[in-house]
Amino acid sequence: MDMTLEVIPLPVSDIDRARDFYRDKVGFHVDIDAEVMPGMRIVQLTPPGSGCSIALGDTLWELAKGPRPAAGSYQGLQLCVADIEAARAELTGRGLEVSEPVRYSPDDGATFMYFTDPDGNGWSIQEYRRRATEPLHEVLAHLRGGRQG
Repeated sequence: MDMTLEVIPLPVSDIDRARDFYRDKVGFHVDIDAEVMPGMRIVQLTPPGSGCSIALGDTLWELAKGPRPAAGSYQGLQLCVADIEAARAELTGRGLEVSEPVRYSPDDGATFMYFTDPDGNGWSIQEYRRRATEPLHEVLAHLRGGRQG
């Protein structure tokens, strides 16, 4: 059985402000911005090229069991890019405050930069140069094709 991680609910204090931030400054695509059932508005945004989205909603937490996470409490969310310098140029050109890239080692996958959303949810952007020639969706399709069943 395949399972895919496709949506991560993100705790924010102001849905419109968060939608505008992720759309305008980070470049996510707005997939849904609608009342999906009476009293429940969902805004779902997807990073370009990603198979996983974020969902913003003021009442969506009421459907989940357990405590409601505080706005800004998520840390360690991660995006991957093939060229971190090009990504930084694009993001800063959009007005995003993002750190300078930090290269922890010369290995592919060891360079990161960081930003936070208006609520303080923390993101990292990892440079994974291999993705320029091996997009994740192609790697996964190849792996699925090689499975014995």
